[in-house]
Amino acid sequence: MKKLAAAALAAALLAVPVQAAPAASAVDAGAAVLMEKETGTVLYEQEAHDKLEPASVTKVMTLLLVMEAVDSGALSKEDVVTVSARAASMGGSQVYLKEGEQMTVDDLLKAVAVASGNDAAVALAEHVAGSEEAFVARMNQKAAELGMADTCFVNCTGLPAAGHLTSAYDIALMSRALILEHPSIREYTTIWMDSLRGGQFQLTNTNKLVRFYQGATGLKTGSTDAAGYCLSATAERDGMELIAVILKAPTSDARSAAATSLLNYGFANYTLLEACPGQALPPVDVLLGEEETVQPVPAGTSRVLVEKALVDQVETRLELASDVEAPVEPGQKLGQLSVYAGDRLLQTIPLLADQPVERLTVPGIFARLLRTLFMAQ
Repeated sequence: MKKLAAAALAAALLAVPVQAAPAASAVDAGAAVLMEKETGTVLYEQEAHDKLEPASVTKVMTLLLVMEAVDSGALSKEDVVTVSARAASMGGSQVYLKEGEQMTVDDLLKAVAVASGNDAAVALAEHVAGSEEAFVARMNQKAAELGMADTCFVNCTGLPAAGHLTSAYDIALMSRALILEHPSIREYTTIWMDSLRGGQFQLTNTNKLVRFYQGATGLKTGSTDAAGYCLSATAERDGMELIAVILKAPTSDARSAAATSLLNYGFANYTLLEACPGQALPPVDVLLGEEETVQPVPAGTSRVLVEKALVDQVETRLELASDVEAPVEPGQKLGQLSVYAGDRLLQTIPLLADQPVERLTVPGIFARLLRTLFMAQ
């Protein structure tokens, strides 16, 4: 068994003051969730699955679908969008688009992420899917794919609408998908102040944590009379990114304070450790294969979320097949790496074949036999 962290690292981590988990009464909101991005682990929850109105935090899903289109090549940030009468008619937060006005996808993304423009969100939705209704159908489809069982979207803006509901947990899920799969969204969500229309229209981020919280990376605010004050706040420190979701806070200051409390708790008490830092896993012998060995690699991330108080207790246990018979498929399981803190299992990481290995043909077997005989002489 091999220790994961050196004593010096453990001592440094343990020197960080440990912050107690916020009590339900300490989070002044109707619902709250704290999630770690890489593993998706929930570190704190309060009424996490209550179905509530999300207000403009809805736009996390709008941004997710637009970024999917951009990153897949179906949409370019340089594409020019012509604003429809319907998009221009949106009330609430807006950047005052006019019917027929043309704006790039890049500027519309900025308008949504920074100023929460409802008009910009609808303009993007119509450009991506043809209509807001078709876009909302995609939103609900994506929600189902992400396991957002508490969610029903009715529009792409979060403007009040009967049946438009989600939960703190579901918002954490879609926020995680956005920042994990489309990290370039930070180009917009970390903007504090900017402008549109050649500097004629000023933008200021509705998420005050972007300016005032160390490591803030986004993400989206929202508020209506019925929804209260809502926020999905993301921040990164020391290579770990957290998502704090606040729904139905009584004031703007209360939602910021609640998110700050959750983020502080997460950063004070948890860290990500590499399960096999700098260690090459031993190759596995392949019987009757064109290659004699195959290299095992971790499935997905090999980083493990650990309570800082347990860092010096963390160790790994490697279970690996001594050999495997060809053919070997890429991704075929060869073993696993179990990560423990004392007797407590933290995570099991499957170890998979990094490449295929074809089975030797009969001529290949004879050729290998002849090579072996020749080398033995």
